[in-house]
Amino acid sequence: MSYRLLQFLCVLLPTLLIGGFEYIRHDFLLHSLSMETGNLYITILTFVLSLLFSIWMFRTIKAMNDKLANEQSKRAVYEERERLARELHDGIAQSIFFMNIKLKKGDTEAASRALSTIDNHVRQAIFNLRSEPEIDDSLNSRINKWLAEWSSLTGVEVEEAIQIPQGFFTTKEEIQIFAIIQEAFANIRKHADASKAKVIIEEMKDGWQLKISDDGRGINFSKKSNKQYGLSMMEERTKQLGGVLEIRNRHPYGTEIIVKKE
Repeated sequence: MSYRLLQFLCVLLPTLLIGGFEYIRHDFLLHSLSMETGNLYITILTFVLSLLFSIWMFRTIKAMNDKLANEQSKRAVYEERERLARELHDGIAQSIFFMNIKLKKGDTEAASRALSTIDNHVRQAIFNLRSEPEIDDSLNSRINKWLAEWSSLTGVEVEEAIQIPQGFFTTKEEIQIFAIIQEAFANIRKHADASKAKVIIEEMKDGWQLKISDDGRGINFSKKSNKQYGLSMMEERTKQLGGVLEIRNRHPYGTEIIVKKE
């Protein structure tokens, strides 16, 4: 049902029902109904019809809005998955090109690392792209499911503390936050040599905070390569969220990534 039809019914139905009652009252019931009784009946009829019509109309509008929001959410997820697929393709292509060069030079160790990178890309693709979006798939459930698969694959124990109510984030914010979590845990898998990791999402007084930590080797910020792996993507996504990204080493070991928006 379209909004135009709802608008038409909103004007037409009360007019026909109440006007029709008044017409019948004056032409056929005037001798059997007193003016006071007729006024009482028309008041009650107006109230009942307005109540029933408003309940029906707002339920219809809510169902239409929910359907539209769900379609927009699924479209946004599909668009994000297409973007991830392009990034995945680029990553595999670069790794294969690098591996081919190293094999020609006889550097089998570097080629083996490139092959391992390709394997990780493919496994990540399975997590990101194999399942259809679910209608009631909240951010919390998607994070829980993805981290459970990630933990099963890597053997790293993951602790979760997600304290954000459903609907707190917009669809675009959910996509950015989920991608930051994926990138952070990809870095933990590739570089941290950790046995435990933790992710916390909590509502703050004037905003929210995402915190990801591990008990791995930490980051040597003096090395340029360590300053670049995966961080540029997280920085860009944090910027799109309007937040602030902080990356630091934990005491006595490990890394902590904090995304905060106030």
